[in-house]
Amino acid sequence: MQLNLTQKNGYVNPAHTLIRAFFNGKNESTLRAYRADLEKFREYIGVKTLSEAARIMIEAPHGQANLLALNYKTEMQKQGFKPTTINRRLSALRSLIQLANTLGMISWKLDVKNFQVEAYRDTSGPGENNFQKMIIANWNQRNQQKAFRDHAILRLLHDLGLRRSSVVNLDLADLEIEQKRLWVTLKRRSQKKTKHLPGSTLNALLEWIEIRGSEPGAMFTNFDHAGKGERLTGTSLYRLVRRLGEEIGIKTRPHGIRHTAITEAVKKAKENGIGLEEVVDFSDHREIKTLLIYRDRDRNVQGQISELIAGIQ
Repeated sequence: MQLNLTQKNGYVNPAHTLIRAFFNGKNESTLRAYRADLEKFREYIGVKTLSEAARIMIEAPHGQANLLALNYKTEMQKQGFKPTTINRRLSALRSLIQLANTLGMISWKLDVKNFQVEAYRDTSGPGENNFQKMIIANWNQRNQQKAFRDHAILRLLHDLGLRRSSVVNLDLADLEIEQKRLWVTLKRRSQKKTKHLPGSTLNALLEWIEIRGSEPGAMFTNFDHAGKGERLTGTSLYRLVRRLGEEIGIKTRPHGIRHTAITEAVKKAKENGIGLEEVVDFSDHREIKTLLIYRDRDRNVQGQISELIAGIQ
């Protein structure tokens, strides 16, 4: 990676270098998320730029930097932020300091730990029945061109278990029709991964492309007047799914559809003699223990045992 150094009168500013290197090569959604979280730290310490915030951290002694991060964590807790939000912001700060360490700017790392939180508290999602209702509700909208687009999006979220960032980052060039596969950008991965497309999923994409046209660029574009023809954003996709959920009387989100897909994948794998270690290739989780949460929540062992205990009277 070639660093874009900021130099003035022969002096290279390491804080500028660090910030530029940190954001270099990240996709738009990741860049936006990291920048937003680091901006919160900048606001907390009361400086005008991210480079200034970075300078304060990398010029501070190890203990003082850790104390600053610890106080930041405590302040967020006092303000009532959820542990997941606090952990995400701390993670962004730790990643920045980790890069500074990698580049030889500092010899230490940030030691402030995250809060312990229960991961994947709700792994059920809307469920298969409600997902099918959302499919039907989608076809009832007035704009049928948009309905074809939204149908393809729903199928990708469900059939491939994709995250919304993977969907909105798709380009037309990522689709290989004859091979029935799609090149997908995954969370925290630098290279795209190929995903096999079931026939119904491929057909949904082709129906949308017939409307979209064959010009290069974003696979899914906006229908809103303000940004018509531009790449669909993650926020717009979130609103799309939330609206369809509201129409059938439930509260859901894109990641909820992914939860439903993974829960079903775990079930189908068991029915067809496929091990959980192979389901990881579908869900793209880094560790199999995450899938165990989906399996255990679906089996509801706690509920079964509670019923048995309650019957002992």
